[in-house]
Amino acid sequence: MSALAFTAPLLLLALIALPILWWLLRAVPPAPIRRRFPGIVLLLGLRDDESQTATTPWWLLLLRMLALAAVIVGFAGPVLNPRAAGTGTGPLVVLMDASWASARDWPARMAKLETLLRDAARAGRVATVLPLTDPLPDALAMQAASAWVERLPQIQPRPWAPDYAGLRDLDFGGAEVVLFSDGLDRPGRDAVAARVIEGGRPVLGLTPARYADGTIELTALRARASGARSLDIRAIGPGPSGALVELAVASIAFEAAETSAVLELNLPPELRNRVQRFEIAGERSAGAVTLTDDSLARREVALLTSAGDEAQDLLSPLYYLRNALAPTADLIEGELETILPAAPDVLILADVARLSPAETVQVTEWVEAGGLLLRFAGPTLAASDLARETEDPLLPVRLRAGGRSIGGTLSWGEPKTLRPFDEGSPFFGLTIPEEVAVTSQVVAQPDPTLADRAIAALQDGTPLVTRKPLGQGQVVLFHVTANAEWSSLPLSGLFVQMLERLAVSTRPARPAAEDLEGTTWVPRVVLDGFGTARDAGAMAGIGGEALVEPLPSADLPPGLYEGPGQSLAVNVLGPDATLAPASYPAGTVVEGLDRIAETDLMPWLLALALGLLTVDALASLWLGGRLRRGATTAAVVVLATMIAPEAQAQDAPIPNEVALAHVVTGDRAVDEVALAGLTGLSAVLTARTSVEPSLPRGVDLEADELAFYPLLYWPVVVDQPRPSDEAYAKLNRYLRGGGMILFDTRDADIGGFGSSSPTSQRLRDLAAPLDIPPLEPLPLDHVMTRSFYLLQDVPGRYNSPDLWVEASPPTEAVPGMPFRDLNDGVTPVVIGGNDWAAAWAVDSRGNALLPVGRGFAGEQQREIAYRFGVNLVMHVLSGNYKSDQVHVPALLDRLGN
Repeated sequence: MSALAFTAPLLLLALIALPILWWLLRAVPPAPIRRRFPGIVLLLGLRDDESQTATTPWWLLLLRMLALAAVIVGFAGPVLNPRAAGTGTGPLVVLMDASWASARDWPARMAKLETLLRDAARAGRVATVLPLTDPLPDALAMQAASAWVERLPQIQPRPWAPDYAGLRDLDFGGAEVVLFSDGLDRPGRDAVAARVIEGGRPVLGLTPARYADGTIELTALRARASGARSLDIRAIGPGPSGALVELAVASIAFEAAETSAVLELNLPPELRNRVQRFEIAGERSAGAVTLTDDSLARREVALLTSAGDEAQDLLSPLYYLRNALAPTADLIEGELETILPAAPDVLILADVARLSPAETVQVTEWVEAGGLLLRFAGPTLAASDLARETEDPLLPVRLRAGGRSIGGTLSWGEPKTLRPFDEGSPFFGLTIPEEVAVTSQVVAQPDPTLADRAIAALQDGTPLVTRKPLGQGQVVLFHVTANAEWSSLPLSGLFVQMLERLAVSTRPARPAAEDLEGTTWVPRVVLDGFGTARDAGAMAGIGGEALVEPLPSADLPPGLYEGPGQSLAVNVLGPDATLAPASYPAGTVVEGLDRIAETDLMPWLLALALGLLTVDALASLWLGGRLRRGATTAAVVVLATMIAPEAQAQDAPIPNEVALAHVVTGDRAVDEVALAGLTGLSAVLTARTSVEPSLPRGVDLEADELAFYPLLYWPVVVDQPRPSDEAYAKLNRYLRGGGMILFDTRDADIGGFGSSSPTSQRLRDLAAPLDIPPLEPLPLDHVMTRSFYLLQDVPGRYNSPDLWVEASPPTEAVPGMPFRDLNDGVTPVVIGGNDWAAAWAVDSRGNALLPVGRGFAGEQQREIAYRFGVNLVMHVLSGNYKSDQVHVPALLDRLGN
């Protein structure tokens, strides 16, 4: 057949008219008539900017003829490599395996199928297409082949094997049968006499991952041993942001004569627990994907950390938890916004009292979805008013209030030991060492449900561990600290055993057949034929019996199924699967997917005509002398378009250096003084210390990021709007991350912190959702009093001694030492009312903006206020640096002078 054909060849007759058109164009414009005019001498030497040729140049006429010829030929429908109308006769029946093995070259299969259907349509034949992975009809429903072309996008590969059993009941009635084979051996295929079309791309598969002795074992399969070959295996799972990313990649090699290859993969625990699937790189097939479930990963335990956890190891509650859990569980640490998206199995809060409303909602939803919240008591929880009057949703019981001097704890003259665990307790059967004793704890309020919620108690019956269900999860509270401050429990092996009994560090085993009987499993994620994971939506649950030896089908699609306390993966290939190549009866015609593509030349010819006409227009302008002016105009337009500034949203500047910030209150006068005060303090820091802050700025709690500012100055105003839950969550993250907030009620002249002044009352409302530790008046030996200057007072515009900071642990002073060895970190909150910004404030020239006191005494008070500001900034930047004993000689010398 000819390599070029036309869909409308009669239009080519229009080419005959081109010579006539050439003659007409040569005759226009007519030749000029010559007349003698004596006055023409006056025009000699003048130049006309516009001119017109006497005749059209031949090359311009040729350009126009070519453009017109391209239009005529283009509309005649030229086709390069046209296909024949087909050689078959009668109805066309197309059988498609349409399994996961067909997905590897699905676009080529659909293109080949479309070619067959279009050929049949040209011959006026009827056709039907039967995907063998879908339910088969009772009888063949023939339609026009052209109608099937429109329905091809609806046909998709399925992640299970085709079923040939239903073909026995169908009557093909002498139709031409074409089979699109997936390349694998399928039972029942020999009974079908058909012309076979099979792709040449190898069929690859991946069996479920096995985990043993810290190593993940993966087996790759191929249908034919076609020489040595290497493949890349990718591990996919959520990244830090929660989005799916490539966690790891490794190569697996097939020997020349082998159809299977084994890969042993060693992944760090934090990566292994996040793996959701393994896949063969570059293969779009459900068989090249294996999903992972709880049997692969150890429990993932999340520890909520804060800046204070950087203290000495033996004083940190998380130190004991890390050592207890690290051998048998995988740990992640961080803020709630980073650890909750990683979907941990357990979340541990060690001495965390209050979460922001937004964080409370997030944690509650996480627990109700099946998470385990494990909480430990401590001074912060004991000193808070959490769960005093009503039960907190994230605590199993209500707690008694305690005296401030002992931090709300119950203390005894003699340590108390544990009584044997009850039979209904998860700790039943554990041996209690004699050395385990409790000296302090937070005490539960008496309640009718207290006995049912207590799962461990002391000898006198006082609950030590309580638990309650919350949705599908549970909340557990240890009424002692996670370190050795209140008990010796964290120092014993019993502590590790109790955590294991709470399913904190154990690996869930795959349930046996008897355990699956009578259970229901709900699909959460299912795979399509291409291996893409999709939400299962409202798919019905299945009985556990089907998961004993799962065989993927339309009723049991491959995916991840959730059941009682764990999840199970159903993969396309089982652990013992093999891939056998397809075989066909003798004499079967087997074709490939290769085809000669038809190329429609009409768009190219029309584009050529448009280009020739554009050249014609430019040539006409040039011949008439008008190209220069037109080109200038076009250049101006193009240049204006290129240099037009783009409207871009300007984000708030992010400081590149240390910068101080104040909370925008909405009161313009207060905000201006706050900004001027931080400007003055920044200037003093630059002049006197190695800290050179950039310009201070105001921050919007709702919109701005706080992590860039080590110190936030928050002037309290009565009518300040209450921040949103999201803003409080941001503030709590800021405080746990080592930031400091200086609350200034600016009312020390009338009351100060703790009084009933309007600003103090407003401060209580604003600070209620914040996770603020127990507070105490600033001790004389606090590190803030010596972080740069040696101070005894902390004045601002007012000179009140009231300044509240985080309470220090009880420590006896050493004789001869100027201060206690507190090893205290940065206090996250400082509260006072001396209006420090007013004392620091300067105008544009650097002069004091507001008066402080009277005369020399007032200026001396302003100087001390600046020194307090310097100490505050140096404290938040250097932490407990000045608590180190190496500074004692210098401090003693300064104090002596």
